[in-house]
Amino acid sequence: MLQDNAIWMGVGAEPDCNHVNLLLNQANRHGLIAGASGTGKTVTLKVMAEGFSKAGVPVFMADVKGDITGMCAPGEDTEDMQKRIKKFGLEGFTYEGCPTRVWDMTGGQGIPVRITISDMGPTMLARLLELTEVQEGVLDIVFRIADDKQLLLIDLKDLRSMLAYVSEHAKEHETTYGKVSSQSIGAILRQLISIEDQGGEIFFGEPDIDLADWFACAPNGQGYVNILNAAKLIQSPQIYAMFLLWMLSELFDTLPEEGDLDKPKFVFFFDEAHLLFNDMPSELLNKIVQVVKLIRSKGVGVYFITQSPSDIPDEVLAQLSNRIQHGLRAYTPAEQKAVRAAAESFRDNPAFKSEDVILELGTGEALVSFLNEDGQPEIVERAKILPPQCLMAAAPEADLKAALDGQADLMKKYGDAVDRESAFEQIDDLKEEAEKEAKEEEERKKREEEKAIRERAKAKAAEKAAIRAEVRKQRAREKQQEQVMKGISKVATTLFSTFGREATKQITRNLFGGRRRG
Repeated sequence: MLQDNAIWMGVGAEPDCNHVNLLLNQANRHGLIAGASGTGKTVTLKVMAEGFSKAGVPVFMADVKGDITGMCAPGEDTEDMQKRIKKFGLEGFTYEGCPTRVWDMTGGQGIPVRITISDMGPTMLARLLELTEVQEGVLDIVFRIADDKQLLLIDLKDLRSMLAYVSEHAKEHETTYGKVSSQSIGAILRQLISIEDQGGEIFFGEPDIDLADWFACAPNGQGYVNILNAAKLIQSPQIYAMFLLWMLSELFDTLPEEGDLDKPKFVFFFDEAHLLFNDMPSELLNKIVQVVKLIRSKGVGVYFITQSPSDIPDEVLAQLSNRIQHGLRAYTPAEQKAVRAAAESFRDNPAFKSEDVILELGTGEALVSFLNEDGQPEIVERAKILPPQCLMAAAPEADLKAALDGQADLMKKYGDAVDRESAFEQIDDLKEEAEKEAKEEEERKKREEEKAIRERAKAKAAEKAAIRAEVRKQRAREKQQEQVMKGISKVATTLFSTFGREATKQITRNLFGGRRRG
């Protein structure tokens, strides 16, 4: 119930501590609702959520057991409720539901919730697919290539096509992005089959969710209670956890800084919180710690609901200042240790020992410690949680239908999936373009080869012509030389002939002249 600037959560056991209140101006310091199954966590969650709603603060919560939808319907006036109302002294108590919107990721009742592959990103997707470190590195490369080539990764068929494309062109990308093994690609593709079987083809796609639609208030000024229908989704715990982690990160990345506000802008309830932290890689855990630490300044309160505080890492647990601890059971040494740890997280109350009380708490009872006006943890109190004004059980079909009928504008926006051109089609275009380029390259090489053949033939012809010219020149030189030799021979013959006649005459004269003188 809302009282002034606080949510009245319960009545303390001590005479001087009648009301246990969660102050709205301290509500964005986050919180924890813990306790064993059947101890009253869901009722506590409803009381807190309807308090925020009446204060004009929209909230988000997942309905993992199917009973949260009762928030849209007024509570039922029973004898047991009358006893509780009288016991708590709830004057003017009325039964009323909250303005509610029901969302769904699995194709069931509710406004469809979709996100794109790109929105989730490689880190969270690797966690969702339970990839090894090497396989996660390959997925990083796939996303990087998609970004560089401006290929849109919207749904699973886009991712599948992108993986096949990178595998086919691994050699081309190796020097730029690193080695991509076919074994890693095959392993990722096999994991995608599991996600498809869990409904991945439904919630990966467009139109993707605009978180601004979860920040709305009803016409009467009350904040909408946004309920994610997670009864089926919880059967796929990795998908459930990664979606809520994505949502928390998206809130952190998109909301502006607000500082300290009189009340939160939005409150996020994370039920079955242990699913988020099971085998959580250090990279993601660091991101969660960072988000939980800093998102307070953006006006968002985060409340984790789980069975034991030990389900949540100490780095996160240290940020949860508003705490409601329902009863725990301790049958084993590990459970006894968890009880001691839960008790030690509270500011001691000299009236009792928290460790003993945690084991004694009945259904609807809790140890409660909220922050005071100065932001300091109050002394822990043993309190009985108030009943909600809404229905404790699941909403009747008529009330749920009325809530769904009031969502016509959002159903119009998100109801029908849109399959626009993305990597699946763009890669086909790339292949056609590559084939066209390959064909053009082949034709270019063919033309160059033909040109080279012509050039070689031309060069060979020129070579032959040069040889023939050289032969002609040689023949001309030989002919000229032959003519010269003939001329020399002729001169020599002439000279010899002349010389011979003169010599004969001289010999004759000498011969006969000598005789006459004798």
